[in-house]
Amino acid sequence: MFYSFIRGLVRVLVYLINGKPQIEGKENLPAGNYILVGPHRTWFDPLYFALAASPKKFSFMAKEELFKNPILRFILVHANAFPVDRQNPGPSVIKTPVKLLKNTDLSLIMFPSGTRHSQEMKGGATLIAKMTGVPLVPAVYQGPLTFKELFSRKKATVSFGKPIYIERKTKLTDEIQAKIINEMEDEFKALDHAIDPNFKYVDPNPKSNKK
Repeated sequence: MFYSFIRGLVRVLVYLINGKPQIEGKENLPAGNYILVGPHRTWFDPLYFALAASPKKFSFMAKEELFKNPILRFILVHANAFPVDRQNPGPSVIKTPVKLLKNTDLSLIMFPSGTRHSQEMKGGATLIAKMTGVPLVPAVYQGPLTFKELFSRKKATVSFGKPIYIERKTKLTDEIQAKIINEMEDEFKALDHAIDPNFKYVDPNPKSNKK
């Protein structure tokens, strides 16, 4: 109930501030649970992904520092977010999303690069997909990258690609991991190009901490 309330509130605020986003490829979203993966370009792109894929509900990974504020912690927990220590990730980074994907109707929004200030892909999403048997769904966001830009009403677009399936019996060797990551990266590029052939992502805050 709280998730639906927050999603409705965010939708109203986003539409008032920046207008209704353009959504492409929604027919590619599979029935059942899945892992929505995309390049992390702004702190609010997970909100756009969640709105665009509605009515599906999601869980989210969030850096543990955000949970130190009791009010923000309450909102995050009730919006299905769970904390991740990015400096010293433990088993819960895998176990928590696996449990949610297997035992609830929540899909997962995950950024394989792990941070907005790095585009280097990591293999956590592929491992979770293999362990749960759910597909990876590539997605990209193009639009405002800062809160200030949202008020410029620059068009925002979310595009979903076709699911990538990983069989549970697949052995995730370094070679297989690299192949799946390359497949995701190629799909991100294709989705970006379909939206805008001239698109090039530029980090709006490149001097931020990139640990």
